[in-house]
Amino acid sequence: MVTVATVLIGVALAVGLALQAFEENLLFFYSPTQVLAGEPPDGTKFRLGGLVMPGSLQREPGDLTVNFQVTDNQNILGVSYEGVLPDLFREGQGVIAHGRLQPDGSFRADEVLAKHDENYMPPEVAEALADGHTNGGVDAPVPN
Repeated sequence: MVTVATVLIGVALAVGLALQAFEENLLFFYSPTQVLAGEPPDGTKFRLGGLVMPGSLQREPGDLTVNFQVTDNQNILGVSYEGVLPDLFREGQGVIAHGRLQPDGSFRADEVLAKHDENYMPPEVAEALADGHTNGGVDAPVPN
């Protein structure tokens, strides 16, 4: 009976640790509208998705810092990223940025992902853009 109890306690402990590790590494997806509504928990890392606003891309001369705006056709959120952007990154294209919301309301990205061809857009981004397009808002391209 002691052996069975010890095994059950060990299994319960292993499951608890696995769930805790999973929760800590979970990244949630939010559109600019959801971020501005305060849906992401404060201080947590999350994914921001939408379209890169045409005309919003700004690069610092001699630096890897890039600033741009992401829209879901309803709202716009400023993004700052330091690093090399993907080859397919450009204005008017779908993007997902991993990072945190800053105290000033901007988004600081640790990683930026661009869609890989003209026919693909992550389902979360397409859904957020479709919702923004049907509700009116920022004039930006809508995915196919």
